[in-house]
Amino acid sequence: MAESTPPIQIFGRKDSRESQRALRFFSDRRATVSFVDLARKAPAATELRRFAARGGAAALFDTESRTYREAGLGYLRMTDDEALERLMRDARLLRLPLVGWGAHVTVGRDEATWKEWLASGAGS
Repeated sequence: MAESTPPIQIFGRKDSRESQRALRFFSDRRATVSFVDLARKAPAATELRRFAARGGAAALFDTESRTYREAGLGYLRMTDDEALERLMRDARLLRLPLVGWGAHVTVGRDEATWKEWLASGAGS
């Protein structure tokens, strides 16, 4: 990667397997990474909106998680704003990792897209 490109941002938790896999993926390719541990620092509303813009706020929910099931969220209908509010209150509901590079974002593990990013070399 060129020095002028922005670092890859990974939002996840250290105890998340998917976050660990993303970190390993970029580490193996010697990419510059900035990791934000969501267990220590809650995501900002602007960051969540950036990821929600890709597929809607509902796409940010980890529908397979115990937290999601116990909260009964599968039965609720929420607007994007309501969903983002819920996600900001409880980051355990997020589908991890959230990966951003310049204007590009992915939700969940998406190695094919990450390979394209690195091959293109442009983070904007």
